[in-house]
Amino acid sequence: MDERYNPHEIEPRWQRRWEEEKLFRVEADPGRPKYYLLEMFPYPSGNIHMGHVRNYTIGDVVARYKRMQGFNVLHPMGWDAFGMPAENAAIANRTHPARWTYANIDTMRAQLKRLGFSYDWEREIATCRPEYYRWEQWLFLRMLEKGLAFRREAYVNWCESCQTVLANEQVEAGQCWRCGRAVRQKKLWQWFFRITHYAEDLLEYCDRLPGWPEKVLTMQKNWIGKSLGAEIRFPLENGGGEIPVFTTRHDTVCGATFLCLAPEHPQVLELSRGTPQEAAVREFVERISLQDRSAKALERYEKEGVFTGAWCRNPVNGRRMPIYTANFALMDYGTGAVMSVPAHDQRDFEFARKYGLPVVIVVQPEDRPLSAEGLEEAYTGDGVLVNSGPFDGLPNRRAMEAIADFLAREGRGGRAVSFRLRDWGISRQRYWGAPIPVIHCPRCGIVPVPEAELPVVLPEDADLLEGGRSPLPELDAFRRVPCPACGAEDARRETDTMDTFVESSWYFERFCSPDCTTAMFDRAAVDYWMPVDQYIGGVEHAILHLLYSRFYTRVLRDEGLVAYKEPFTRLLTQGMVCHETYHCPEHGHLFPAEAPLEGASRRCAHCGREVTIGRVEKMSKSKKNVVDPGALVERYGADTTRLFCLFAAPPEKDLEWSEQGVEGGFRFLNRLWRLAADWLPHLQGVSPYDGGLEGLEEPLRGLVRKTHETIRKVTRDIEERFHFNTAISAVMELVNTWSAIEPGKDSSPACRAVVRLALETVVRLLAPIVPHITEEIWSALGQEQSLLLCRWPSYREDAIERETALVVLQVNGKLRSRMEVPAGLSEEELRARALADETVQKFIAGKPVRKVVVVGQKLVNVVA
Repeated sequence: MDERYNPHEIEPRWQRRWEEEKLFRVEADPGRPKYYLLEMFPYPSGNIHMGHVRNYTIGDVVARYKRMQGFNVLHPMGWDAFGMPAENAAIANRTHPARWTYANIDTMRAQLKRLGFSYDWEREIATCRPEYYRWEQWLFLRMLEKGLAFRREAYVNWCESCQTVLANEQVEAGQCWRCGRAVRQKKLWQWFFRITHYAEDLLEYCDRLPGWPEKVLTMQKNWIGKSLGAEIRFPLENGGGEIPVFTTRHDTVCGATFLCLAPEHPQVLELSRGTPQEAAVREFVERISLQDRSAKALERYEKEGVFTGAWCRNPVNGRRMPIYTANFALMDYGTGAVMSVPAHDQRDFEFARKYGLPVVIVVQPEDRPLSAEGLEEAYTGDGVLVNSGPFDGLPNRRAMEAIADFLAREGRGGRAVSFRLRDWGISRQRYWGAPIPVIHCPRCGIVPVPEAELPVVLPEDADLLEGGRSPLPELDAFRRVPCPACGAEDARRETDTMDTFVESSWYFERFCSPDCTTAMFDRAAVDYWMPVDQYIGGVEHAILHLLYSRFYTRVLRDEGLVAYKEPFTRLLTQGMVCHETYHCPEHGHLFPAEAPLEGASRRCAHCGREVTIGRVEKMSKSKKNVVDPGALVERYGADTTRLFCLFAAPPEKDLEWSEQGVEGGFRFLNRLWRLAADWLPHLQGVSPYDGGLEGLEEPLRGLVRKTHETIRKVTRDIEERFHFNTAISAVMELVNTWSAIEPGKDSSPACRAVVRLALETVVRLLAPIVPHITEEIWSALGQEQSLLLCRWPSYREDAIERETALVVLQVNGKLRSRMEVPAGLSEEELRARALADETVQKFIAGKPVRKVVVVGQKLVNVVA
């Protein structure tokens, strides 16, 4: 073992050995307990970033730890390769999405291998490969057959910049989640997955996922958004149908004085047609379609609307009500129609005052009378019904039941449940995606592609059109196809492609048998490996990917392909990697390397001007507050990079970048290396100490105790909390205790055996965290087998027992003193010793002692 720690020599050598010996390769083994560890697979952007490094380091530690515990660990990696990101990047770099994607996969694979992650690369998948997406095309046809996939005309979120449709979940504050441009409403024929079919089940099972963060479950519950209320059908005045409304306040129906429809509501333009309001309504609908239609954005807008020229009747009291289209009504809630009760809803109140609409009070509070004329804001509390005909005098909560019964009896509505969740729009007017396997025939309509003709292969030699438009609608070789049903030559293939979230909704099953050619996956392999035991990824996927994956798994279950409903048993959402920002008055945002520290300040490397140091933010290319993992590995090595990512913060918290923290990790590894090198000549042929404390003197007795205490703490920190930072800190403390014993000073067999135990323990505890340096030290100790194949260390209870205990002494809840006592003292003895303590006596100052509280062997509180 060299005197100098050289990660650039050690790390590639061990990576080659792991690969040559296929140590990461795994197969199903029903005779062994399995553990499926999965990090959310990356989009192949070209280079991994620090967020990737942190995420995958966390996962690798758990995978290696579980393997050392004897589990058969599946730890795969692949590429979420389709979608807008690759297409947009290809456009920006003047290349083809396929070339861009495959080149990036090669680059990122090499980067991940350089960090020593224990992936079974034989299971690698890329979702842009036909052998992968053919099976989601196959399932699409099954869903089409059962009505779970369907096509309809609908207003959709349209990004003009990306030239595609976005799901509701992909619109953030009115902007495209990818390019950040404004999103508008546009009416198109679209393909949907009927996720609403599973809304109740998805909601119910949120309470059956104890291994998930509460924050994520709350986000999913809110997105599903179950509401209990009533449906009320308002008949149109001209007898031409009715407008259904969902409301949770049907107790106030007699106070409804107008109806509001979302601008996207299918009846808005129809109701205004031929009326003097037609032009105004059309202009309003067009203008609103350009606005942010998220619920959060609507809170900022002034309430506005336009009369449609149509009227309806209140189905309970017969009142004639004008129908408006209003910007605060959303198609995403209920039916897209709002029963407006201005006296008891603040939004309706403001709208009514603005447009001179009547206000009718129907709920009177018990403590004061209300009048419509004197009302300054809506009254939304409980009370007794008035102006409500046969329901007058009823408490409003009780009236809900009576009114629901009346509506059902009269055929005008009844009790109803509404969900905020909307069906998943999967159509994308983009090229780089999985083709939707249907054919449009002028005679037969929509015809499924025959299963024998799958996959419908995306032509990877097609070039994008001007502006990044998809070539598929104009590519005759792809588009023109005979109808499978009638043989007509003028049929055309569907040219929309699937949302990339379809690919990521089942990749975890495919990893179980990536080479299966006869089905989506091998059922026996999935039965063994699934569900995923630990899933790791960012909280930004709480709604999008995670909800879609839960839905897709239910579809697979109903098809008889899997036996479970939930794909992920435990979920860890890691925090972001953050860095302070640097800004030059002349050159704008700077990369950290462009703002070197000079004395107490930073200066721009280009112009020398002083740099403004901004707040600590998530690393992003736009702010340039990024650190290149490749440069970090090149300078310090993979182990130091991994150590910093784990030591700087618990995984669920944000990690603040610190150059000093990285250097501190590197110094620790150098120190460990030197200690090991200094002791190795004294430990050859020595077996590690395997006894308890009996017969040992200090400092060996203390080192044995510290060794077993550290094993217990590190095991608990990883197993119970994934708190790698405190686990690493505990190992550092053990190294400190060990380093107090000078090599060669005590040559007794006992000393050498105890030090051998401490060193082997340090190496095995750190093996999942810094695998390269630990493998090297382990090998230098004469061990031929890789640490990956070694068992995780266990601790001895008899080596942890302490002869004394340190007890904190408080007086009236304030720390006043400490005392060391023999371990195992009774409460009565602890109480007596505490009262006899001189410092305690001083603070009691002769006052009578009211009580003495003893907390184990840790604390005594004297209350005087």
